[in-house]
Formats: sequence, C-alpha cells, structure tokens
Amino acid sequence: MDFDNSIFKAYDIRGTYSSQLNDEIAYRIGNALAGYLKPTSIAVGRDMRISSEDLFDALSRGIVDAGVDVIDLGLISTDGLYFAVGKFGYDGGVMITASHNPKDYNGFKICRAEALPLSGQEGLDEIKRSVEEDRSLKAPQRGNIYRKDISADYAEHCLSFIDHEAVRPFKVVVDAGNGMAGSTLPPVFEKLPLEVIPLYFELDGSFPNHPASPIELENLVDVRDKIAETGADFGVAFDGDADRMFLIDRHGNQVGGDLTTALVADNLLDSNPGETILYNLICSRAVRELIERKGGKAIRTRVGHALIKPLMKKHNAIFGGEHSGHFYFRDNWFADSGLIAFLVALELLSRSRKPLDEKIREIDPYFRSGEINSRVESARDKIEEIAQQYSEGTQDRLDGLSVDCGDFWFNVRPSNTEPLLRLNMEAVSKDILDEKVAEVLKIIRGDGD
Repeated sequence: MDFDNSIFKAYDIRGTYSSQLNDEIAYRIGNALAGYLKPTSIAVGRDMRISSEDLFDALSRGIVDAGVDVIDLGLISTDGLYFAVGKFGYDGGVMITASHNPKDYNGFKICRAEALPLSGQEGLDEIKRSVEEDRSLKAPQRGNIYRKDISADYAEHCLSFIDHEAVRPFKVVVDAGNGMAGSTLPPVFEKLPLEVIPLYFELDGSFPNHPASPIELENLVDVRDKIAETGADFGVAFDGDADRMFLIDRHGNQVGGDLTTALVADNLLDSNPGETILYNLICSRAVRELIERKGGKAIRTRVGHALIKPLMKKHNAIFGGEHSGHFYFRDNWFADSGLIAFLVALELLSRSRKPLDEKIREIDPYFRSGEINSRVESARDKIEEIAQQYSEGTQDRLDGLSVDCGDFWFNVRPSNTEPLLRLNMEAVSKDILDEKVAEVLKIIRGDGD
C-alpha cells in the first residue's frame, strides 16, 4: 500500500487527517495490530477531535475483520485507556488521539497487555511493514464491538492514590483546553473539597480558545489571568488527551514537569520510604537531590514513555517523571497519568500548608534554559564538536550527550523527527546560565545567535 509512512513515529502513529492518515490506513493498522498481538480483545478509546469517530469506525472494522473483539471505551483520556487495559485485563489498547498537536492531526497510541506501550522498535515497525506489504487478515468469524463505560471506575482508581479527606479547600483554576480533561476531571472533583474555577471544559476538537499544549507558555495566558483575577491558590492545565499536566503557581509561573516530579516524589517517599524513582536526564538536578535526601533510590533514564515504562517495571519503581509533564506510577500498571500526579501534588500541598511557589523554592535553587532547538546539518557532528570543547566535564552518552561541568550542566540530543539539536542547560546562577547557553549555542549555530 502506498502511503506516507512517516506517520509511524518513535512512540506512536501520528499525522494530518486525511492527507497522511485516513480511514483506509486506519483500517489497515487495526487489522495489522490484531495480527501482531493475536489478541482476544482490544480496548479502543478516542478523544474529542473531529476525525476521531471516523478513525474509530475504520480501525475497529480492521480489528473485528481479524476475528478480534473491540471494547469501545468511548470518549476518554489516554491515561483512562491505560487504566482500562490494566484493570480489566485486555490484550491491548488503542487511544485515538494526536495529544497536543493542532486540530488537523490525529493518530494512535498503542499498548499491549498490562498497558505496556508499543514503540518503533517494539511492534510499530511490524505493523508498518504489514500495511506497506498489503497484508490482510480475514477471520472466518468476525469479532464483535462491546461498549464499556469506565468513568466511575477510573475516578475511584485515581482517588485511591491519596487520602482525599486530607485535601484542603484550595481555590484552583483548571484549564482543560477543550480536551478530554473536561470529561475525566468532574467525577474526581465532586469527591474533593476544592473550589474549582473551570476553563474550557467543553469538548471541542477545533480547540477554539488555544492549543491544548500547556508546555508552551503562550497557551497558559488564560489560566494565569484567571488566577490573578480570582486570587486562586494555584492553577493546573492539561493537554488534549489529558495524560499530561502542568501546575501554575499563584503568581502565574509555570512549574516544570521536572519540579512536579520532585513534588510527587516528595509525597510518595513520605509514605513509601526507600522506594526507587526514575527521572529522565533532562530533569533538574533538584529532582535527584530531593529523592536522595528523602532516602529514595534515584535512577536517571533516557527520554520517552516507551523507554521509561519498561525500566520502571524492571526496577519495580514506585514512580517516574519527565520534564515534559508525563508521570508514571507503579500502581497504575507503570503507565502515566496527569490526573494522578495532580492529586498526589495536591495532597502534598494540603499537608505542607505552604503555597506552591514556596514549596518549589524549598527544593529548587537552580536556573534553567528550557529546551532550545537549533536546525543543524549534522546533529552527530555538532555533538562531537561540543564533546571535544567540554572534554574536561563529566560526560555520558545515555541520550545524546550530557556534560556536567560543576557550576553548570547540559544535555544536547537530536530530534527523532526533524534535523534539530535540542539543548537543555541548568546552572547555579543566572549569570553562569546565560554565559554558557550563549557559548554552547555558538558552537551549535556557528554564529552565536
């Protein structure tokens, strides 16, 4: 079959509908997935994107034509899909979503039994070959489609991570971004004493207010303004499929995913001393320092959920976090959930009786660049040039190149999909950070811009 196979990414399948990803390709992917997993049943959920229902119909036909049952979970979040696969023992799951991408995109996040993700080298490559080679699986008896509502079960599961009676009556601005958080949060919030000020809880795949991508500061303008207007204690914003979340303090400052990782670790280690916690190598040094200060075991990992989840299982880690706002929990089948992370952080703030910004200041003495992307001809050549320039620093190649020079440390790694080199740097002072960012960018870009 002739199609744009670039829709197969490192961790999922994603492209524009219908120029890159259409109903025929969705059918073929569903059919190939059934052939790969050889399951009895596959759970399928979808987000509120305009094309999601059509893709559900096509994908499901491909699955049932292979003789496999589809469990239709309806409109849910990605972490809800992972919960359903783990909780009810399905052989696999597909979430129809393009996460934080613009409205014209859609795609599939796929997992096998126990919510373990498929990735480019673990399943997605085989499915891509099946589609490319026009393989077709037609069973003598088609499967069936069964509807299942998991909303109440999922809310109960998320609340089980905290003592919800200990939660204080915070005033919280919640920005659902017209995404799936608008559906998954209300059954949880009705059990908590919060004063919730909702923004954009209406499901709308055209994203009429702002892109559902809270990692970008420009998409937090409305939640910041509402915090200032209402005198809220803090805010929280979710992405389109509601598996990622970012906290915003009372002054309108975004809390990075890495520092939220530290908050969650802080709370979990109080009740689970000595446990193992994973964090990716882009995270602040403050994350490792907090874990070790609390008596936990900190393990540094590469970036990406398809890499972190198996490592969590290998080390039986209670929790793992990424700078990108993904948070993984052992008692959630090692899968990620922005909602569970929010609840655990909420419990910590309730117990500490300190504002979010003060709690962050306690654990974070450092200054960060954020991710700076530069277009390069050869990422490999630039990485080697940087390695030579900073040869006196402690270096490793776990993911790209990481260099620790004492007062500052950084990582440079290539993009999986574009000719970009990504720089993340942290330092003990703002002056050192600014100087060293300019220094490294001059090597990367050649002109110091």
